[in-house]
Amino acid sequence: MHVPSDTQAKALDPVFAEMSAATDHKLWDEIPELSTREKILLSLVADVCQQTLGLPFESHVTMAREHGLSADDLRELLRFISYDSGYPAALAALARLADIEREKGLTGPTGHGHEVNADGVESPIPARTRQAVRNLDAPFADYMDLQSRMRAGMSLLSVRERAFATMTVDVLFQTLDESFRVHVTRALSAGATPDDARAVVRFSARFGLTKAWRALRALNALFTETGTVFS
Repeated sequence: MHVPSDTQAKALDPVFAEMSAATDHKLWDEIPELSTREKILLSLVADVCQQTLGLPFESHVTMAREHGLSADDLRELLRFISYDSGYPAALAALARLADIEREKGLTGPTGHGHEVNADGVESPIPARTRQAVRNLDAPFADYMDLQSRMRAGMSLLSVRERAFATMTVDVLFQTLDESFRVHVTRALSAGATPDDARAVVRFSARFGLTKAWRALRALNALFTETGTVFS
């Protein structure tokens, strides 16, 4: 997999570029459990969470468009992760995305969206999780319900892709308890295998090896607790 930033990295520092290329080969080419589209999406998630909105984000946006992801797809991703990354971080990425599209002459969004259910009372969050959060703090539970409702109508990204995105947020923010459990469970419910889930965490090492290391320990502990079998 050729990452568009490789050439620019080589001009900045040839040794760093060599290290980066070897890393990308290991993670882009040797993790068959994830599609190229999924790896690009997870790279964009990392850019938002870590606010690497310069060369890395530009490179990943370019890759996304080259591999068939539309401007609408990318905006749905930013909308989806905004509650976990933080709205200010997602807004900064949205502004940068528009700049990149303008600078590169890329086709912009069509205006595709979804119904934002901000005034309802239902929530797609599992009942057990909702109650646990409500027992912790009722107003916060209301906020959490709002965030989940507003995303319920999204359709451009698959449930598997959305679950992998939230798992990656958990790895990067090291929120490896309740939310990680929910997101891993959602991924498995969407048809992902335990090996797929491990691959998501392994790919996140590109954005911080020690964070991925700790996340793998948490994932293995979760699998052991639930009796999940992986190869």
